[in-house]
Amino acid sequence: MSVTSRYRQAWEGFWSEASGEPGAVFWDAAPAQTAAVHLALFEPHLVNPGLPFMDLGCGNGTQTRFLADRFDRVIGADLSVAALDHARRADPKGRAAYRQVDAAEKTEAKTLHTELGDLNVYVRGVLHQCEPDDRQRLVDNIATLVGERGRVCLVELAETAKPVLMGLAQSPAGPPAKLAPIFRHGIAPGEVSDAAIPEYLRAAGLTLIADGELPLVTTEYTPEGARIELPSRWFVAGRAA
Repeated sequence: MSVTSRYRQAWEGFWSEASGEPGAVFWDAAPAQTAAVHLALFEPHLVNPGLPFMDLGCGNGTQTRFLADRFDRVIGADLSVAALDHARRADPKGRAAYRQVDAAEKTEAKTLHTELGDLNVYVRGVLHQCEPDDRQRLVDNIATLVGERGRVCLVELAETAKPVLMGLAQSPAGPPAKLAPIFRHGIAPGEVSDAAIPEYLRAAGLTLIADGELPLVTTEYTPEGARIELPSRWFVAGRAA
């Protein structure tokens, strides 16, 4: 089953309007503050680091390009054609490959796995944006991509991030400039409990290997000039040995 047309259109609208300037998107912090921090946590658990590495939900490819400097074969995958257009323009040398992927569609996951084999998969901030009925399907399809030898490296907003975001959105001065387009396009963050994510992984046949907490750095600032950081959790999972 594919994602809904509403969800697809919301992301196409968002990325079609997004600037290509570095840091213009709320969650698009520099890799030194994002993928590099996550990779330091994940890499010790990648038992097969030579597998192709997929950045699932890659958006404009900022983190994908960082990963492509560290792994031999990196694929940036996203639902949005407009997002992938941004990613390709920002990567004229083609350090990574880019694919349009509906990660909720079982057939697409099977086709990718047949083509690429087992993958290591990086997923940052995708699950909480999914529609509720798509979340388990998404994790099931990630398990297909991971196969027997890969790992999924998952970063998601913690429960406590939602009131922070809602407080920013409902500020008397209005939401911060980089947050406003997210809500305008109907991509308001969903509610995924901290306890739900290990259950999604377990139901998909994956074993939780490591997890922890860390702040998710954004590109936006409060009126007082402090960078906005959101509580998040990270998880590494794979097939049981």
